[in-house]
Amino acid sequence: MDVPGSESLGVRLRQAVLIARDLEPAHERLRDALGLGEPFRDPGVGTFGLHNVVCALGEDFIEIVSPIQEGTAAGRHLERRGEGGYMLIFQLEDLAGARERAQALGVRTVWSIDIDDISASHLHPADLGGTIVSIDRPLPPESWRWGGPEWIGRAGEGAPGRLAGVTVRVPDPAAIAARWAEVLGLEPDGTTLRLDRGQHVAFDLGDEGLSEIAVELPGGTADPLEFGAARVVRVAG
Repeated sequence: MDVPGSESLGVRLRQAVLIARDLEPAHERLRDALGLGEPFRDPGVGTFGLHNVVCALGEDFIEIVSPIQEGTAAGRHLERRGEGGYMLIFQLEDLAGARERAQALGVRTVWSIDIDDISASHLHPADLGGTIVSIDRPLPPESWRWGGPEWIGRAGEGAPGRLAGVTVRVPDPAAIAARWAEVLGLEPDGTTLRLDRGQHVAFDLGDEGLSEIAVELPGGTADPLEFGAARVVRVAG
């Protein structure tokens, strides 16, 4: 659903992903801070040597992943950068176009799937810059397989709130904003991408990675939740 008065661009941020060494304490902190309900634990991430929780926030999602075996990409991320932001998942109407644009730019696809209710591609962070990005197209649009069985082929129900936006730190904010915009089919507003529903992706100068997730809650603002190299900021709904 679009924010009144916003132009529909066919691109929204549907899921933000954090990484932690110990899943359960991290989930407890996030659940208590945001008033989240019971999570979905996706057995499919075991393929990547992970376990996780996926928490619905309105129609959006926050996931926490943690490695359960040696030699995983997530484990290497923890060794290099520690806990913090890990991945962003965007919902696009024109997924085929985004896939073509990524390929034309030389952005490698590290994982891809096409099934009846969703198609998705994970893009290599070394080629795109900033963090891991997934571009997804669910059918119908309100569904979201990654949120669990109640979201497959239909809309489920999440805790009150939504994702408002994120900040990604990169060595060259203007260049990386332009690159992401080209893949997603957007026009950058300086170093910010404007998405559907009033969401945004801001690029800031610094050590590379997803550094902030802003969530809109009906209860208003509160102190940020520090999560390693990232933080979760609560803003008024």
